[in-house]
Amino acid sequence: MNVGLVGYGEVGKIFTSAFVEQDAAWVGAWDVLMRESPAGPAMKAHAAKARVEAVGSMAALTAKADVIISAVTASQAGAVADEAGKSIRPRTWFMDLNSCSPGVKQRSSERIDGAGGRYVESAVMTTVPGYGIRVPMLLGGPHASAFRDLMSPFGLDMQIADERVGVASATKMCRSVMIKGLESLLVESLTSARHYGVEDRVLASLHETFPELDWEKIASYMIMRTALHGKRRAEEMREVAVTVRDAGLEPFMASATAERQDWMARQKVPAGFAEVAKDANWREYADRIVAATSAAASPATRPAPRPTAAG
Repeated sequence: MNVGLVGYGEVGKIFTSAFVEQDAAWVGAWDVLMRESPAGPAMKAHAAKARVEAVGSMAALTAKADVIISAVTASQAGAVADEAGKSIRPRTWFMDLNSCSPGVKQRSSERIDGAGGRYVESAVMTTVPGYGIRVPMLLGGPHASAFRDLMSPFGLDMQIADERVGVASATKMCRSVMIKGLESLLVESLTSARHYGVEDRVLASLHETFPELDWEKIASYMIMRTALHGKRRAEEMREVAVTVRDAGLEPFMASATAERQDWMARQKVPAGFAEVAKDANWREYADRIVAATSAAASPATRPAPRPTAAG
């Protein structure tokens, strides 16, 4: 089986590596950044070392791949399906991993199936780095069951949500209101608490209310993910907001979460998030945020200093 990934970011690298390790006949990747970004040479070098062929266009990928997996940012998912639909070979599988609203998935399905391909909706239900290719996924669409049977030997953990496209993504989007919302709440709550020197009392109170949860561990992990992947999460939350609005509700919480995630993405360089170890305690991220925002504030608006132990 020839497997091609569209998008050679974190998820694309994990999936291509797994297919190479499991001796897929051919593994290739296409990412527009390979051609249009200063990061392109490094991406191609990484692919070559990983025994993944970095192809030069979407058409080059569709010409060879029997299975295409789309793993791009939410804002690009529909455009990728449109582009793949121009050259996809008949009966080629197209699995859409992207975190998009049901409407986007349905339009992508129409584009791929209308061009003769076989579209499979996928909703990734937790973070890929923790599980790799075995990350739990919900599949949707009329081709979902056959695709699950085809790919199960590679170790993918796939459950069928529905034969209708959109059910799996609706499940993921509604979950993200909670998960990405909690990430944003922890950033806002604990960074503010760190500034005022009251973080230990806040955490103690959270533990008293929810004693079964390890708030130190949860905060460290969630704030790290937001610090490193805020842009991608913000795009997903804008799709979540569309999903909520299509249900007849104003997406007050989803929209606010998107803004906080986007704000974290803008702090990535000034706060030096890339210099922090991924297993660092959340306090290191919080201290960097406080320092960066304090440095950016004018003297009139700069926050009061964090209280000392004596104060």
